[in-house]
Amino acid sequence: MQTTSDKTRLMPAGTFHAPRGAAEGSGPWHLSAEAAQAIIRLAAGRSTDIAIDYEHQTLYAEKNGKPAPASGWLDPRSLEWREDGLYGSITWTATASAAIDANEYRYLSPVFPYDANGVPLDLLHLALTNTPAIDEGAAQLAAARMSVTNDTPEETDTVNREQLIAALGLAKEATDEQIDTAIAALKAAKADAKALREALGAKDDAKPEDAVAALKATSASAPVDMSQYVPKAAHEEALAVLRSGVVANEAAEIERLIKEGLDDGKIFGPAYADHLRAQGLAALKAHLDGAPSIAALKTTQTQGKAPEGSEVKGDGKLNETELAVCKSMGITPEAYRKANPAPAE
Repeated sequence: MQTTSDKTRLMPAGTFHAPRGAAEGSGPWHLSAEAAQAIIRLAAGRSTDIAIDYEHQTLYAEKNGKPAPASGWLDPRSLEWREDGLYGSITWTATASAAIDANEYRYLSPVFPYDANGVPLDLLHLALTNTPAIDEGAAQLAAARMSVTNDTPEETDTVNREQLIAALGLAKEATDEQIDTAIAALKAAKADAKALREALGAKDDAKPEDAVAALKATSASAPVDMSQYVPKAAHEEALAVLRSGVVANEAAEIERLIKEGLDDGKIFGPAYADHLRAQGLAALKAHLDGAPSIAALKTTQTQGKAPEGSEVKGDGKLNETELAVCKSMGITPEAYRKANPAPAE
């Protein structure tokens, strides 16, 4: 490992590769002074030291079930950029220090995420290893067997939020949820456009107007059989006639039931019949289902003539038959006379 009196090189400067392969990815990667300073700022905010294990066991512990003991610890606040790379102060465990002194371990391998351009974004942890993956610089280069990931840490935001909001056509104060919704809608629209192009046999780089033209051409080449359809106006007219027929049938049913109710003695007068008629068919049926049949009111018993003893008194008082109706229906004589005014003499 390339070291100075107090610090060890963790990552090389400039462009480097992993020609022998790495745990994930093969480069090339590019570490500049600017990128290194960003890593240094992230590390400075950590409250714990950065772990160094053996052979990247931290990455494989979940799969192989083996422990991942530390071989040393890196002080995150000790990171420093120099012309040939990123350096830091390491404290080795007694076991690791003995192995290094005995030349049992020779190389140091960092684990770092990087962006689409291969720029390292952070330093997650490191490992002692004897299987170097890169040949950049000296044989004892302190950055062998790069293990990388494409995940970008939350601390490094490579997207300008204001530009994204403007591009999506959102208000400046748009929330993260609104941004996510707009992006999802944009993706859906893109997918729909692609599906349309595929359905029409258009190329991926075809313009929207080209797809529309293709759609028109497809419609023209496959005429619709209009005999299977009716004009919208005719359809709406048919619906109107159907609705009017339903209303007419309901009105006829109401009149039929009112007549039956009067004939059967379940409706005790024209005024009450008008009241039930205004309530509608359902209310009328409910009344007829629950109302008692009063013999004194049945017109079929007297062929439409008033029953004997039911002559209306000139003073407007109820006769015996009307009083019997009131008693059967549970109403007062006053309510009955209001619903059934006495005919004028």
